[in-house]
Amino acid sequence: MRPSADPAGFRELPDALRAGPFHLALRAALTARGLSLHRVQNRLAARGIKLGVTSLSYWQQGARRPRRTESLKAVRALEQILELPDGALLRLLAAPEPGAGPEAPRPQARSYRALVSVGAAVEGLLAGMELPADGGLHTVGHHERVRIGPAGELLGRESQHVVRAHRDGVDRYVAVHHGDPGCDPARVRVRAEENCRTGRIRRHREAGVVVAELLFDARLRAGDTYVFGYGFEDGTAGRSTEFVRGFSYTGGQYVLQVRFDEAALPVRCRRFTRSGPGAPRGQLADLSPSGPHRAVHLVEQEVRRGILGIGWDWE
Repeated sequence: MRPSADPAGFRELPDALRAGPFHLALRAALTARGLSLHRVQNRLAARGIKLGVTSLSYWQQGARRPRRTESLKAVRALEQILELPDGALLRLLAAPEPGAGPEAPRPQARSYRALVSVGAAVEGLLAGMELPADGGLHTVGHHERVRIGPAGELLGRESQHVVRAHRDGVDRYVAVHHGDPGCDPARVRVRAEENCRTGRIRRHREAGVVVAELLFDARLRAGDTYVFGYGFEDGTAGRSTEFVRGFSYTGGQYVLQVRFDEAALPVRCRRFTRSGPGAPRGQLADLSPSGPHRAVHLVEQEVRRGILGIGWDWE
């Protein structure tokens, strides 16, 4: 039986296909044909194309755009399923994303490969999730707390993050965890604590990397700020000797606090910077653990692109 079409959707469809953007045109076509996402998924599967309902939902919301070859193949099939002219949707994908014009310039960024040794693994996981390199967010402030266990291992870390959207429609953040050598990503647990929930989680066993999608409780408009908290529970690797964070963009305050267990206190702690993975440490400064909390910290009022971290010696 043919699904019941929506007359209102038919009236909106020609304008949506002519002016876009892609997600509005796709949404109008789905409404006009009266097809649910599950029904569309089944019709794609009948053509040998595997695509999740979640991806379809993200496409029609404007949260993500099809980019990979497999996804573009699915878009071509969607044009047939939704009875659209050939190229009607693909043409809109060639247009710039909303909010990417001169009124919302994107800052220059450094790639993950230029920041961390496992950058290629991280970029591969992100590509598989069809997430853009620019997530649409600037960091206003980030307070990160790292816990080192009784055997000197990285037990976990927690983040309190304040961000500002620089385009409309942003509703997620991607957090990356890189464990120490020997880390088992399958045993690393992701915690969404405040104003967010976990979405997709991807792991790279050889690189010891976990990439977690954190979904906000609201869709942000350009200029909106948002506060959220999350963490990773690790404890799967050996003795840790440093914690670093790579910054793709400039700006925003960053606070890093490392707390040690009483059973494993380092003999020396220092903050440092690096220009890239494998580069020598620069701007070294000694840090002294504070009293009963056995913690050291650094505060960077406005971060620069590159690597910032704290290292320590056990003996």
